[in-house]
Amino acid sequence: MRRHRTDRRRGAQLGGGLVLYAASIALLVHAHLGSMPWDVLSQGLARATGRSLGTVTVVVSLVVLVAWLPLRQRPGVGTVANVVVIGALVDPFLALAALLPEPLPLAARGALVVVGIALNGLATALYVGARLGPGPRDGLMTGLVARTGWSVRLVRAAIEVVVVAAGWALGGTVGVGTLAYALAIGPLVHVLLPRLTVPVER
Repeated sequence: MRRHRTDRRRGAQLGGGLVLYAASIALLVHAHLGSMPWDVLSQGLARATGRSLGTVTVVVSLVVLVAWLPLRQRPGVGTVANVVVIGALVDPFLALAALLPEPLPLAARGALVVVGIALNGLATALYVGARLGPGPRDGLMTGLVARTGWSVRLVRAAIEVVVVAAGWALGGTVGVGTLAYALAIGPLVHVLLPRLTVPVER
């Protein structure tokens, strides 16, 4: 019975976290003040190819998963769910955000950034804390850390600099929101993750 309750909690956390993650992407993108690093790349690719952000997000996730192969990373059910759920929900959430009155005043756009970053921190802690497998981008980072021996901070910073630069060159939105996310997400997840990690019996 206890194991059953734990499994239900893990599934609920995973699903809820991924839904909130997709919503946080839409909030930051709609604010037009700078997206999260990987979304800068997805935006740039979407503009270059004419595909939707959700479609490109799925494709980028699949490409990143291929990069796991030489790193010997193993996906879990959470990894697959990350690709499917977030990719499927980004476009609908963007459509909902588009119902907001336009143009939004700067204060309202700033509020979207703050809420989006906070929501992303919660979402990340929820789905990582479910312990059902890392997201594609998280797995790339941890795989590189394991293979190179470099610090998590260094590897994450290097990856994000590369994807932001590539996304910006393709037309992705870089701005104060991108910087705010980079500065705030680590401390947010650091505080929330221990509280939301599900103990798993071995």
